[in-house]
Amino acid sequence: MNTWVLASRPATLPAAAAPVIVGSALAAAASVFRWDAFAVILFAALAIQVGVNFANDLADAEKGADTEARIGPTRAVATGLLSSSQMKRGIAVAFGLASVAGLYLIWLAGWVILAIGVVSIVAALGYTNGPIPYGYFGLGELFVFIFFGLVATVGTRYVHDRTMPADAWIAGVAIGLLAAAILVANNTRDVDTDRVAGKRTLAVIFGRTAGRWLYATMVIGAFVVIGIGVSTGTLPSWSMLTLAALPLAIAPIRTIFTETAGPPLIGVLKATARLQLVFAALLSVGVLIG
Repeated sequence: MNTWVLASRPATLPAAAAPVIVGSALAAAASVFRWDAFAVILFAALAIQVGVNFANDLADAEKGADTEARIGPTRAVATGLLSSSQMKRGIAVAFGLASVAGLYLIWLAGWVILAIGVVSIVAALGYTNGPIPYGYFGLGELFVFIFFGLVATVGTRYVHDRTMPADAWIAGVAIGLLAAAILVANNTRDVDTDRVAGKRTLAVIFGRTAGRWLYATMVIGAFVVIGIGVSTGTLPSWSMLTLAALPLAIAPIRTIFTETAGPPLIGVLKATARLQLVFAALLSVGVLIG
């Protein structure tokens, strides 16, 4: 696999695509969908996700979180596949491309998108970098929930016609829970090496068992949120199509509760990303049917 592709962590990219798909489907259901907005938002979201992954790779290597004892996928800087300077250039390119795409979105939807873009990039860079890398202080899941759930879904919906309806917020909560569950799966897998490196994720602070329960709660919670949205009339009844994705949640939940070895837990992360993408597709179909 190409080193840059490896460093981009392809298994996590559905977390960037899912909210764009859902937010755009909500816009289509309201007859305000724009293809140009969808394409540019998707490009920008993927570029930001790649930039976050590059920055995390660099920071974890510099802080000693990615050592030979780590049981996850190969990290580029820690293993010498890329130098720190190369990764810094990669980070600049990724966020630079996102910024260029953002200029078009600002032209479409105004200063709100400028504010979202600036805050998102600053938050992304501060995740494992900067003077207070909040990913090292148990706030990573909150960051992912907010920015890869609420901000990405509602922001996508906003670009199409400059509105933020309630259905986008409800959908954003569900998508955010699944995005955060991907990170919980990652951190539960890395709990031992993160503890040694001083990376205080929620799994490190509260323990592996708590991490497992948090994961299961977030995954099941996403389905519950859609049910609440339908029961309150915020989402159409066909949104319950998301229940068809529920079988995809069973295996990763079972695995995270029974395994501690690297390969099975890497599978949990990938399975959660697939679940989120299928969930987003089913939700999108549901809101389009009405």
